Amino acid sequence: MKRLDLNNIPANSADVSHFSYNKEQCEPGIVHFGVGNFHRAHQAIYCDDLLCAGEKKWAIIGVSLRSPKLRDALTAQDFLYTQVTLGPTAVYRIVGAIIDILVAPENPGKVIDAIANSRTQVVTTTITEKGYYLCSGKLDSSQAEIRNDKISLQHPHTIYGYLAAAIIKRCDKGGGAFTIICCDNIQNGGEHLRGGVFQLLAIHCSKSRSWAEQQVTFCSSMVDRVTPATDDKLKHAVSSHLQVIDAWPVASEPFTQWVIEDNFAGEKPPFDHVGALFVDDIEPFERMKLRFLNAGHSIASALGYLAGDQFIHQALERVQILTFLRTALLSNVLPAVKLADSNAGPVYIEHVISRFQNAALPYAVLQVGTDSSQKIQQRWLPTIDSALHSNLDTSYLQFSLAAWVAFVQEASKNNELSDPLQDEFLRASNESSASMVDTCLSLAGAEKFNLYRNVNFITTVTSHYQAIYDEGIERALEQFLSLTLRDVSQR
Repeated sequence: MKRLDLNNIPANSADVSHFSYNKEQCEPGIVHFGVGNFHRAHQAIYCDDLLCAGEKKWAIIGVSLRSPKLRDALTAQDFLYTQVTLGPTAVYRIVGAIIDILVAPENPGKVIDAIANSRTQVVTTTITEKGYYLCSGKLDSSQAEIRNDKISLQHPHTIYGYLAAAIIKRCDKGGGAFTIICCDNIQNGGEHLRGGVFQLLAIHCSKSRSWAEQQVTFCSSMVDRVTPATDDKLKHAVSSHLQVIDAWPVASEPFTQWVIEDNFAGEKPPFDHVGALFVDDIEPFERMKLRFLNAGHSIASALGYLAGDQFIHQALERVQILTFLRTALLSNVLPAVKLADSNAGPVYIEHVISRFQNAALPYAVLQVGTDSSQKIQQRWLPTIDSALHSNLDTSYLQFSLAAWVAFVQEASKNNELSDPLQDEFLRASNESSASMVDTCLSLAGAEKFNLYRNVNFITTVTSHYQAIYDEGIERALEQFLSLTLRDVSQR
């Protein structure tokens, strides 16, 4: 069987489509950091739609900050890949928006040159929470990579370093204005990028810092599309259906959303012509997704793992977990989160749960649980602090934190935890219940939140953790729900 490439593109059919443009005529107006599955199923699709509509200057140069695996897999395919939409039926699409992938550690200068090139109008990022080196919402300057970039930008170690080095070079070359867009699940992500980059510019080149204040803008955006990891089952389905070998296809749900802060310095890609939304205030959109969809995903991940489930949809086939998730979002999260339209909350929550239940999209609990120590700082802890401040119910969030500690402990012992702090969690995995809870929350940055100093709150979290440890998640959930749901019915 032949490999997918420009000479072996499957014909269009009812459930297979491919791009109509000539890749050789496309220009890379976008440099993107983090060419993972999410980017290829989300932003790259919007770019592919623009290219198909004749907007030929919005092709993508991808950048990997770490691994050459994706570059190596797609180079032989002319950087083509298959995106499979998994709904009632599978729909296959050949995507050509990526025209090159650079591996930053191999050739940092080439990455810097790509951003400094005047044809680059936009730089985007999907590097996950850990790539921002945040601790409780602040840049953690104690991290070795940040310290290294403060010393020298010759071989940058972080996204901030690459952007700062490229701004310095673009300024020196007299390049034009451009825009940097955060496309991660980071609230105020554009401001975080700006803060880190300007710290480095202040150290390394004050002239470029002044230039950047006038010529570079940093935008936040809200991105949404459930995109699981690629497995052999997906690869086999693609090769069987298309009769070509694709080394790294990507699957996703039918739903997709991209809301972008309208704050562009250079030329603005017309993403609104292909389904994206430009807005003046991104915060309400970010808040709704982080506090409901992302928070709910993390809750289902921790509970599902402890219950022995492999996938999120399997976890939600358990009545107890489904009931817990729905009630947690409705009774604990919704009252504590300020929304532009209060009536939208319950509808959005049901929509989120329905998406999680899509059995055609097997999203692994461990994939959702990756980097969880960083994620809960954004997804759970601010909501808990808001609820405590207003004397609102936090019982489900207390149990969720207890389940997260148990998840971290169990996954560490099973050598299945993927987290920047996995070594620290493993060392703590045999501590007593109170010590385990305190250590895990401290490692996850909870000390910067008021909840950490709330004795009653932490005592209850510890009690729930002990129940999970002693009785197992199913029995602990049963006991918890019997008490909390009875209390609700008696009010």
